[in-house]
Amino acid sequence: MAPHLTKVPTCGPAPESNDEPDLRPVEGAEADEELALLAKAVGHSARVQILRLLARRETCICGDIVDELPLAQSTVSQHLKVLKEAGLIRGEIDGPRVGYCVEPRTLRRLKSLVGSL
Repeated sequence: MAPHLTKVPTCGPAPESNDEPDLRPVEGAEADEELALLAKAVGHSARVQILRLLARRETCICGDIVDELPLAQSTVSQHLKVLKEAGLIRGEIDGPRVGYCVEPRTLRRLKSLVGSL
C-alpha cells in the first residue's frame, strides 16, 4: 500500500505577466505613495523574515512559516495579511490550507522604488 501523500498547495502563475517590464515612473506623487505603502508592509522584521523565507521556496503554508519563526500562528497570520494586502505575496486556497508565495513583480517594483531614492 502506498504511503499517504499530502499535496502542498502551490501558487500558480500570477494573473498578470511577471515577465513584462514595469515602465511606471519611480518618482512623483504616485510612486512616493506606493513606496510608502510597500515600505510600511516590510516595516516589521517578522514580515521581512517571511518574505525571505517565501523567496527561497516555491510555496509555503502558514504552518511551515510558524515552524520557522518564533511567533504564534495568529501573529504570523496577521503578518501574512499585511503582506498580502500590500501585494507582496499571494495565497492560493487548497482545502483548509493556503499556500503563500512571493509576488515577484511587486517585489521588483519595491526594489526599483527604493533604488530611486
